[in-house]
Amino acid sequence: MITLETYFDFVILPILSISAMLVFIRLYKGPAIVDRVIALDLIITIGIGIITVYSIRADQQVMLDVAIILALIAFLGTIAFAYYIEKQKK
Repeated sequence: MITLETYFDFVILPILSISAMLVFIRLYKGPAIVDRVIALDLIITIGIGIITVYSIRADQQVMLDVAIILALIAFLGTIAFAYYIEKQKK
C-alpha cells in the first residue's frame, strides 16, 4: 500500500526536482531578460512546493509560514519587474 510519505518521496519530489532542473536551464539560456525573470519566479514557486512537501512530511507548520513569506517576496519581485519594464518602454 502506498502511503503519503512514499508518494511524496517517489512521485512529488522527483517531479519537482526535474522541473527545477528544466527551469534552471531556461534561466541559463535566456534568451531575453523577461524569460530569465519568469524562470526565476518559477524556481521560487517550485521551491515553495518543496518547502510545503517538507513541511507536511516533517510535520512542521513553521515551514508553511516560510513558504508564505517566500511567495509574498516572489510576488512583489514580479510586480517590481513588471513596473520596471513598463517604465523602460516609456
